[in-house]
Amino acid sequence: MRILFVCVGNSCRSQMAEGIAISLGHKAESAGTNPAKAVSKHAITVLQNRGIDTTKLNPKSLDNFNVDEFDKVISMGCGVHCPMIKIDEDWELEDPIGQQFEVFEQTANEIERKIRLL
Repeated sequence: MRILFVCVGNSCRSQMAEGIAISLGHKAESAGTNPAKAVSKHAITVLQNRGIDTTKLNPKSLDNFNVDEFDKVISMGCGVHCPMIKIDEDWELEDPIGQQFEVFEQTANEIERKIRLL
């Protein structure tokens, strides 16, 4: 399955979702409506602790993607409003940015659980 994970900053949840989905055998990308300058250090550490390669992860703009090329477009939550694209699912995950490392781990666990249900 080819999945696009969308959020605002593309620095935490969607990056973790991209890495986890790829590690589970999906073709995945992530993007933001207003991308940050860098991926969160906690998000990188969570993925690396799971043995997931993070070298290619970087914040990307939603404008750089043709959503029609994906089987599913999933919003991570945070009220992403993309009137020009259809969001197949909204996972309504709280943004862990600025929170403790444990919150990132909990978020990654929930992301993995949801990906396994796809």
